[in-house]
Amino acid sequence: MHDENEASKREDVGLLHFEDDDVGARRSTWVAGGLVVLVIAWMSSGFFFPSENNSDGTAEAERQAIAVAVRTSVSESVVLTFQAEGQALPDRDTMIRAEASGDVAEVFVDKGQLVEADTVIARLSTEREGADVERAQEEVSRAQREFDNAQDLRARGVATEDRVSEARANLAAAQAQLVTAETALESTDIVAPFAGRLETMSLDEGEFIQAGAEVARLVDNQPLTVAIQVPQQQLTRIRDGQTATVTFITGEERTGRVTFVGSAASSDTRTFLTEIEVPNEDGAIAAGISAEVSIPTGEIQAHFISPSIVSLDPSGEIGVKTVEADRVVFYPVDVVRAEIDGIWVTGVPDPAEIITIGQGFVQNGEVVRAEPAIETMDSSRAQDVVR
Repeated sequence: MHDENEASKREDVGLLHFEDDDVGARRSTWVAGGLVVLVIAWMSSGFFFPSENNSDGTAEAERQAIAVAVRTSVSESVVLTFQAEGQALPDRDTMIRAEASGDVAEVFVDKGQLVEADTVIARLSTEREGADVERAQEEVSRAQREFDNAQDLRARGVATEDRVSEARANLAAAQAQLVTAETALESTDIVAPFAGRLETMSLDEGEFIQAGAEVARLVDNQPLTVAIQVPQQQLTRIRDGQTATVTFITGEERTGRVTFVGSAASSDTRTFLTEIEVPNEDGAIAAGISAEVSIPTGEIQAHFISPSIVSLDPSGEIGVKTVEADRVVFYPVDVVRAEIDGIWVTGVPDPAEIITIGQGFVQNGEVVRAEPAIETMDSSRAQDVVR
């Protein structure tokens, strides 16, 4: 009775009730099951049917590879040069000394004047030397007469051979004394030994000077000699007769020739003295100034690069990084010549794809994505910028 009342209440409130054999209930179950199967199939499709992007490993690697800028470098023939700092020296430089003692009688030239070889620049008093010459001449005349008489007497059988020999010895002594007196007279002339310029002159008329005193400095800077020191590692590159370009600190530039290469090294610096002769006919270049010498020593094939792209490998060796088959390859290099806007190096293949931007972020053997660098100017030596 109670159950009938409950069923009656449910019908009264309008509640729906499906029986087990209801067609609508079975349809809902099938729909839900189908949806579950579809979801499972969709989730499994990525495993059984991978997408094109995931299957393309190359594309993924390209997305992960670091981008670098590269520039194609082709080697060029470059002249190797040896450069060194030196000093311009006069061809000859000497102090003029007085050969005799006496009072200065005359001064013929002034300090700074150009003189020729054997020019008399000053003369000492000659009174004493002149008297000595006259006395020596008289002594020679007397000795000559005695020698002539001894020979005549020997011819007549009156004089002996010993007397003739004695007269001959006296004549030789008188002649030697005359030569000494004449030399002393000539020594009163102070003469320039070679052509040059009087850098100093310390003579005044009436001044007494001693024999051997320095009275003037004579300098010959036509030509000039530029002295440099060559390291022992570079000695085989320098030889006599090579042409050299000499740039003086005054800005003047002259072409010279190697005239001397030392064969004994300095014990302190282990360098070899080398001299370059530079023409200076006009005397415009003064001796003693600094000079830079550049000597061509041969030619070599090298690459011109910016110093900023040079790298260090883990062992500390300098080199450049290139790209070959999308991988970084490090090549050690030797610097053969340096210029203001770059350096010339050897050790890199020809041609080479040199990394100009990004070399600091990649290592040897690493896969990279190479892109051509953009040049800032129309020049083979232009700087590169990021694309």
